[in-house]
Amino acid sequence: MSQPTEMGQMSAVELLERYRNKSLSPVDVTEDALARIERFNPQVNAYCHIDAEGALRSARASEQRWLKGEPRGALDGVPASIKDLTLTQGMPTRKGSRTTSAHGPWDVDAPFTAFMRQAGAVLLGKTTTPEFGWKGVTDNPLYGITRNPWDTRMTAGGSSGGAAAAASLNLGVLHQGSDAGGSIRIPCAFTGTFGIKPTFGYVPQWPASSMTILSHLGPMTRTVEDAVLMLQTVAQPDARDGLIGAPRTTPWLPAEQSLKGLRVAFSADFGYVRVDPQVAAVIARAVARLSELGAEVECVDPGFNDPLNTFNTLWFAGAARLAGQLDSAQRDQLDPGLQRIAALGEGISLKDYSSALEARAALVAQMSDFHQRYDILVTPMLPITAFAAGHNVPPDSHYREWMHWTPFSYPFNLTQQPAASVPCGLADNGLPVGLQVVGARFADDAVLRVCRAYETHFPSDHPHAPGGG
Repeated sequence: MSQPTEMGQMSAVELLERYRNKSLSPVDVTEDALARIERFNPQVNAYCHIDAEGALRSARASEQRWLKGEPRGALDGVPASIKDLTLTQGMPTRKGSRTTSAHGPWDVDAPFTAFMRQAGAVLLGKTTTPEFGWKGVTDNPLYGITRNPWDTRMTAGGSSGGAAAAASLNLGVLHQGSDAGGSIRIPCAFTGTFGIKPTFGYVPQWPASSMTILSHLGPMTRTVEDAVLMLQTVAQPDARDGLIGAPRTTPWLPAEQSLKGLRVAFSADFGYVRVDPQVAAVIARAVARLSELGAEVECVDPGFNDPLNTFNTLWFAGAARLAGQLDSAQRDQLDPGLQRIAALGEGISLKDYSSALEARAALVAQMSDFHQRYDILVTPMLPITAFAAGHNVPPDSHYREWMHWTPFSYPFNLTQQPAASVPCGLADNGLPVGLQVVGARFADDAVLRVCRAYETHFPSDHPHAPGGG
């Protein structure tokens, strides 16, 4: 591994302080980020589009504002990325698909992008995703395979795999992800980074996702405080989002640093998940640390049966909606796996779809009752560590679909609860493990409180350069 640059290891919070005291310039930081992207991106494929000219133009404008002591917003001069599912003015949004146009026009920002830009963030480019974000790893017919910085032979996970790889190497410090079945949390767990799926409705999404009520947008970063900076910026109303909820009026991160008195439920396996012993060992140590920090931890399962059929009904129906917008020639160009689940979705009856919505509502009520007794639920984020890149499931495993190895993530897309993955150590094979922290709906502050406390007392290392391959 190469020697890191000082700027390349800084968080957004640290960069902003250096801008304030004029010991660093946004131009220097952006040039450093672009240089490292040029060096490392060919090995990991985190970015599918890099706008060096636009980023430097934004950085120079930010530099002038800081010199005058007049920053534009809370993220002025901070290098950031946008996922390739999210519209970005002046940059292609191809969604990893050959069915999309290479010629634009790219003339509008989605709300997330607009809020980042208005706050002064320097947008470096677009990060890779599987085609239309349909699966839990990141490869697509247009841009190829995204790899894990810890070991480039392994997957970074998905669908926000490009953002996770970028966060792991600090190729920019703030990264946008989306999560309709685990797509923020899965790659964060595989890459040893932090990400949170906030309560549904806090962060606007337009155009609407084909996965509608399952899909959340959120931050992917190295630190909890950086994620909070992003949340404070992007969790604003936008009238174009027909599913947006009431804006948050309380702090995202409470002043309370201690976990003393916090009621934490720990479920090692939901009562039905097979967890790799090396993952289980890292998770058990992380949970013991929560007790050391003052949390009142009880081993208890949330009590639901695997809601996979409910999730799949809604997921496959979403895939059918997406594919239904394409002509036959375009459909032939789709990832075969996406074609297959879209076909399954077309066969779902109104009765089955309505039953899935009813089952979802029942799960929401069940978890609401659970959180009357427990402030927080913690689980393994994934039952496995990262596996060979270029595969949807671990080769030679018993898994058949990506959902089969993500049993801890999709239940909380159904319930729309805030859920985060915080890095909690390395397995025996040297790959990262994530601890999932879940709160009641609208209790994002409790989730972030736990994650900040863990991160503060048990910080994680990050690779300085791609390794392993």
